[in-house]
Amino acid sequence: MHQHNHSLRGKKLAISIFLNLLITAGQVVGGFISGSMALLSDALHNFSDVLALVISYIASVLSLKEQNVKRTFGYKRAEIIAAFVNASVLIVIAVYLSIEAYQRFKEPQEIKSVWVISLAFFSIILNGISVWILHDEKTGSMNIQSAYIHLFSDMLTSVAVLLGGVLIYYFQVYWIDAALTLLIAVYIIYSTWNLLIDSLKVLMLFTPEGIAVEQISARITVLPEVKNIHHVHIWQLNDEQIHFEAHIDFESNLKLAEVNQILENIKTTLHTEFNIDHATLQPEYDICHDKRLISDSH
Repeated sequence: MHQHNHSLRGKKLAISIFLNLLITAGQVVGGFISGSMALLSDALHNFSDVLALVISYIASVLSLKEQNVKRTFGYKRAEIIAAFVNASVLIVIAVYLSIEAYQRFKEPQEIKSVWVISLAFFSIILNGISVWILHDEKTGSMNIQSAYIHLFSDMLTSVAVLLGGVLIYYFQVYWIDAALTLLIAVYIIYSTWNLLIDSLKVLMLFTPEGIAVEQISARITVLPEVKNIHHVHIWQLNDEQIHFEAHIDFESNLKLAEVNQILENIKTTLHTEFNIDHATLQPEYDICHDKRLISDSH
């Protein structure tokens, strides 16, 4: 079922790549002919969509590869890396658009609005199809979410460009082109920042959101056999898997069978109460001197 979902995502991403190639080609030609910076900025944004979707597609394919002795986690991080790269590229594009918008404010240029209106409408239709295709797939995947944000933000920017083209056509308000470019840049940063930070946290192995190490410690040490839990590490492997490792210090020198049963109970508690999928627990009795909950020691 999991592989089927990834396969379906891959097909949907491939369709979206094709549609955005059409949009980009049309907007680049129309942007140069019309002289519209907003249209060219939208084309650049669309081209970033193409790159983002290609990265997302490759990551989606790689994530299906099996683990082996050289890659014990497989390529499960591929989609997180794709989300981070896509978000980073969007931020850079937004900064570039802001600089270009400032230059246009200083030197407004005449714009052929018919081209702007026509190609913006064309972009809205094709981007709308892509957004609709990926809508159901974005939940539970930072990778697909990053691609979806690319497409949805570009659809909205195309709506803004269309409205700008109409204003230019009827009122010859050429500065609106630069204003829209700046608004597009601000919206890109606003819609992308959280995704950039979330994907960075995963790559940096930060404790996943919503999980409190102190609560886990309190829950485990309430067991009468457990004296202490220390050397805790919690990290998120990808969108779906949270890993946990810790040393469990026992009150007495228990038999191995008893230790195994307690460790299994702890793993069940971690899964049911804290949504931790994989736990590695090291049992100890009077051998470790560093009892800190979080420690650099191994």
